[in-house]
Amino acid sequence: MLVPLMAAVVFHECAHGWVANFFGDQTAKNLGRLTINPLPHIDLYGSIIVPLMLSLIPGGFVFGWAKPVPVNPDQLHNPRRDMAFVAIAGPLMNLFLAIVSSLLLALFLYLDPTLQANWPPQPGVEPRRDLLGMILVPLTAMALSSMIINIVLFSFNLLPVPPLDGSRVLRSLLPVSSAEVLNRLEPYGMFLILGLLMLNSYIPIISSFIGMVFQVFQHLFLPAFIT
Repeated sequence: MLVPLMAAVVFHECAHGWVANFFGDQTAKNLGRLTINPLPHIDLYGSIIVPLMLSLIPGGFVFGWAKPVPVNPDQLHNPRRDMAFVAIAGPLMNLFLAIVSSLLLALFLYLDPTLQANWPPQPGVEPRRDLLGMILVPLTAMALSSMIINIVLFSFNLLPVPPLDGSRVLRSLLPVSSAEVLNRLEPYGMFLILGLLMLNSYIPIISSFIGMVFQVFQHLFLPAFIT
Protein backbone atom coordinates (compact mmCIF):
# COMPACT_ATOMS: atom_id res chain seq x y z
CA MET A 1 0.00 0.00 0.00
CA LEU A 2 2.91 2.38 0.55
CA VAL A 3 3.63 2.86 -3.18
CA PRO A 4 0.00 3.71 -4.13
CA LEU A 5 -0.26 5.95 -1.06
CA MET A 6 2.89 7.88 -1.95
CA ALA A 7 1.71 8.31 -5.55
CA ALA A 8 -1.71 9.51 -4.37
CA VAL A 9 -0.42 12.18 -1.99
CA VAL A 10 2.34 13.39 -4.34
CA PHE A 11 -0.03 13.85 -7.29
CA HIS A 12 -2.55 15.48 -4.94
CA GLU A 13 -0.04 18.14 -3.90
CA CYS A 14 1.33 18.58 -7.42
CA ALA A 15 -2.20 19.28 -8.66
CA HIS A 16 -2.47 22.18 -6.22
CA GLY A 17 0.83 23.57 -7.50
CA TRP A 18 0.05 23.06 -11.18
CA VAL A 19 -3.27 24.91 -10.92
CA ALA A 20 -1.76 27.69 -8.80
CA ASN A 21 0.96 28.12 -11.42
CA PHE A 22 -1.70 28.26 -14.17
CA PHE A 23 -3.44 31.10 -12.32
CA GLY A 24 -0.25 33.10 -11.84
CA ASP A 25 1.36 31.90 -8.59
CA GLN A 26 4.82 30.48 -9.34
CA THR A 27 5.76 29.89 -5.68
CA ALA A 28 5.68 26.10 -5.94
CA LYS A 29 7.48 26.18 -9.29
CA ASN A 30 10.27 28.37 -7.92
CA LEU A 31 10.71 26.00 -4.96
CA GLY A 32 10.95 22.93 -7.20
CA ARG A 33 7.66 21.44 -6.00
CA LEU A 34 6.02 20.99 -9.41
CA THR A 35 7.51 17.53 -9.82
CA ILE A 36 6.22 13.99 -9.35
CA ASN A 37 9.58 13.08 -7.82
CA PRO A 38 8.42 12.15 -4.29
CA LEU A 39 11.57 13.38 -2.51
CA PRO A 40 10.66 17.13 -2.38
CA HIS A 41 7.17 16.22 -1.15
CA ILE A 42 8.09 13.82 1.65
CA ASP A 43 6.87 14.78 5.11
CA LEU A 44 8.75 12.90 7.84
CA TYR A 45 5.65 12.07 9.84
CA GLY A 46 2.92 12.02 7.20
CA SER A 47 4.86 10.20 4.47
CA ILE A 48 7.05 7.84 6.50
CA ILE A 49 6.38 7.41 10.22
CA VAL A 50 2.55 7.35 10.25
CA PRO A 51 2.16 5.03 7.20
CA LEU A 52 4.79 2.62 8.55
CA MET A 53 3.13 2.50 11.97
CA LEU A 54 -0.30 1.93 10.43
CA SER A 55 1.06 -0.79 8.13
CA LEU A 56 2.12 -2.77 11.22
CA ILE A 57 -1.45 -2.89 12.56
CA PRO A 58 -3.18 -6.11 11.39
CA GLY A 59 -6.19 -5.27 9.28
CA GLY A 60 -5.46 -1.56 9.57
CA PHE A 61 -5.66 0.94 6.72
CA VAL A 62 -2.57 2.81 5.63
CA PHE A 63 -3.06 6.58 5.52
CA GLY A 64 -0.71 9.52 5.19
CA TRP A 65 0.00 12.88 3.63
CA ALA A 66 2.72 14.83 1.83
CA LYS A 67 4.29 18.17 2.59
CA PRO A 68 1.76 20.83 1.50
CA VAL A 69 2.65 22.71 -1.67
CA PRO A 70 3.05 26.44 -0.84
CA VAL A 71 0.53 28.76 -2.45
CA ASN A 72 0.64 32.56 -2.28
CA PRO A 73 -2.92 33.85 -2.88
CA ASP A 74 -1.61 37.36 -3.52
CA GLN A 75 0.09 36.10 -6.68
CA LEU A 76 -3.11 34.66 -8.16
CA HIS A 77 -5.00 36.61 -10.83
CA ASN A 78 -8.20 36.55 -8.77
CA PRO A 79 -7.27 35.30 -5.28
CA ARG A 80 -10.78 34.60 -3.99
CA ARG A 81 -11.94 32.75 -7.10
CA ASP A 82 -8.66 31.07 -8.01
CA MET A 83 -8.07 29.64 -4.52
CA ALA A 84 -11.22 27.55 -5.00
CA PHE A 85 -9.75 26.04 -8.17
CA VAL A 86 -6.39 25.47 -6.48
CA ALA A 87 -8.07 23.77 -3.53
CA ILE A 88 -10.38 21.48 -5.51
CA ALA A 89 -7.53 20.41 -7.82
CA GLY A 90 -6.10 18.05 -5.18
CA PRO A 91 -9.27 16.02 -4.56
CA LEU A 92 -10.09 15.97 -8.29
CA MET A 93 -6.64 14.53 -8.96
CA ASN A 94 -7.40 11.75 -6.45
CA LEU A 95 -10.72 11.11 -8.18
CA PHE A 96 -8.93 10.88 -11.53
CA LEU A 97 -6.37 8.44 -10.09
CA ALA A 98 -9.18 6.34 -8.58
CA ILE A 99 -10.85 6.10 -11.99
CA VAL A 100 -7.57 5.13 -13.68
CA SER A 101 -6.92 2.54 -10.96
CA SER A 102 -10.39 1.03 -11.43
CA LEU A 103 -9.80 0.73 -15.18
CA LEU A 104 -6.45 -0.97 -14.57
CA LEU A 105 -8.12 -3.29 -12.07
CA ALA A 106 -10.73 -4.22 -14.67
CA LEU A 107 -7.98 -4.85 -17.23
CA PHE A 108 -6.01 -7.13 -14.89
CA LEU A 109 -9.12 -9.12 -13.98
CA TYR A 110 -9.94 -9.44 -17.68
CA LEU A 111 -6.45 -10.73 -18.46
CA ASP A 112 -6.68 -13.34 -15.68
CA PRO A 113 -10.31 -14.30 -14.90
CA THR A 114 -9.12 -16.60 -12.08
CA LEU A 115 -8.22 -13.48 -10.10
CA GLN A 116 -11.86 -12.38 -10.24
CA ALA A 117 -13.05 -15.68 -8.78
CA ASN A 118 -10.32 -15.97 -6.16
CA TRP A 119 -9.55 -12.42 -4.99
CA PRO A 120 -8.05 -11.87 -2.54
CA PRO A 121 -5.87 -14.98 -3.03
CA GLN A 122 -6.95 -17.73 -0.63
CA PRO A 123 -4.79 -20.51 0.86
CA GLY A 124 -5.08 -23.62 -1.26
CA VAL A 125 -6.17 -21.75 -4.37
CA GLU A 126 -3.72 -22.30 -7.20
CA PRO A 127 -2.83 -19.04 -8.99
CA ARG A 128 -1.53 -18.96 -12.51
CA ARG A 129 2.04 -20.21 -12.55
CA ASP A 130 3.13 -18.50 -15.76
CA LEU A 131 4.92 -15.16 -15.96
CA LEU A 132 1.68 -13.25 -16.55
CA GLY A 133 0.14 -14.72 -13.41
CA MET A 134 3.14 -13.78 -11.27
CA ILE A 135 3.02 -10.21 -12.58
CA LEU A 136 -0.74 -9.71 -12.35
CA VAL A 137 -1.17 -10.66 -8.67
CA PRO A 138 0.94 -7.76 -7.27
CA LEU A 139 -0.34 -5.36 -9.95
CA THR A 140 -3.95 -6.20 -9.09
CA ALA A 141 -3.24 -5.66 -5.39
CA MET A 142 -1.66 -2.28 -6.12
CA ALA A 143 -4.51 -1.19 -8.42
CA LEU A 144 -7.10 -2.13 -5.80
CA SER A 145 -5.16 -0.35 -3.04
CA SER A 146 -4.69 2.71 -5.24
CA MET A 147 -8.39 2.89 -6.02
CA ILE A 148 -9.40 2.68 -2.34
CA ILE A 149 -6.71 5.11 -1.13
CA ASN A 150 -7.64 7.72 -3.73
CA ILE A 151 -11.36 7.45 -2.99
CA VAL A 152 -10.61 7.93 0.72
CA LEU A 153 -8.37 10.95 0.03
CA PHE A 154 -10.91 12.44 -2.39
CA SER A 155 -13.74 12.07 0.13
CA PHE A 156 -11.79 13.11 3.22
CA ASN A 157 -10.40 16.25 1.64
CA LEU A 158 -13.87 17.40 0.60
CA LEU A 159 -14.92 17.76 4.23
CA PRO A 160 -15.46 21.49 4.97
CA VAL A 161 -13.15 21.44 7.99
CA PRO A 162 -10.03 23.66 7.99
CA PRO A 163 -7.39 23.07 6.75
CA LEU A 164 -8.88 20.47 4.39
CA ASP A 165 -9.46 21.43 0.75
CA GLY A 166 -13.23 21.42 1.16
CA SER A 167 -13.01 24.30 3.61
CA ARG A 168 -10.92 26.35 1.18
CA VAL A 169 -13.47 25.84 -1.58
CA LEU A 170 -16.28 26.77 0.80
CA ARG A 171 -14.35 29.85 1.92
CA SER A 172 -14.25 31.10 -1.66
CA LEU A 173 -17.99 30.61 -2.08
CA LEU A 174 -19.15 32.15 1.20
CA PRO A 175 -19.60 35.88 1.86
CA VAL A 176 -16.46 37.49 3.26
CA SER A 177 -17.91 37.75 6.77
CA SER A 178 -18.81 34.04 6.85
CA ALA A 179 -15.48 33.03 5.32
CA GLU A 180 -13.75 34.85 8.15
CA VAL A 181 -15.26 32.33 10.58
CA LEU A 182 -13.42 29.54 8.77
CA ASN A 183 -10.23 31.61 8.87
CA ARG A 184 -10.50 31.87 12.65
CA LEU A 185 -11.09 28.11 12.94
CA GLU A 186 -8.01 27.20 10.88
CA PRO A 187 -5.50 27.18 13.82
CA TYR A 188 -7.73 24.62 15.54
CA GLY A 189 -8.48 22.60 12.41
CA MET A 190 -6.29 19.61 13.21
CA PHE A 191 -7.95 19.29 16.62
CA LEU A 192 -11.35 19.34 14.92
CA ILE A 193 -10.25 16.63 12.51
CA LEU A 194 -8.81 14.48 15.31
CA GLY A 195 -12.03 14.96 17.27
CA LEU A 196 -14.13 13.80 14.32
CA LEU A 197 -11.87 10.78 13.84
CA MET A 198 -12.12 9.85 17.53
CA LEU A 199 -15.91 10.26 17.50
CA ASN A 200 -16.23 8.28 14.30
CA SER A 201 -16.67 5.01 16.22
CA TYR A 202 -19.74 6.46 17.94
CA ILE A 203 -21.01 8.95 15.38
CA PRO A 204 -19.69 7.68 12.02
CA ILE A 205 -19.81 10.97 10.15
CA ILE A 206 -16.54 10.50 8.27
CA SER A 207 -16.88 6.78 7.52
CA SER A 208 -20.50 7.23 6.41
CA PHE A 209 -19.52 10.04 4.04
CA ILE A 210 -16.61 8.05 2.59
CA GLY A 211 -18.86 4.99 2.25
CA MET A 212 -21.47 7.04 0.42
CA VAL A 213 -18.85 8.42 -1.98
CA PHE A 214 -17.51 4.91 -2.59
CA GLN A 215 -21.00 3.63 -3.41
CA VAL A 216 -21.51 6.45 -5.92
CA PHE A 217 -18.07 5.75 -7.41
CA GLN A 218 -18.83 2.04 -7.61
CA HIS A 219 -22.11 2.72 -9.40
CA LEU A 220 -20.64 5.20 -11.88
CA PHE A 221 -17.17 3.92 -12.63
CA LEU A 222 -16.63 0.30 -11.58
CA PRO A 223 -17.40 -2.36 -14.16
CA ALA A 224 -20.33 -4.55 -13.18
CA PHE A 225 -18.17 -7.62 -12.62
CA ILE A 226 -16.01 -5.92 -9.95
CA THR A 227 -17.56 -6.35 -6.52
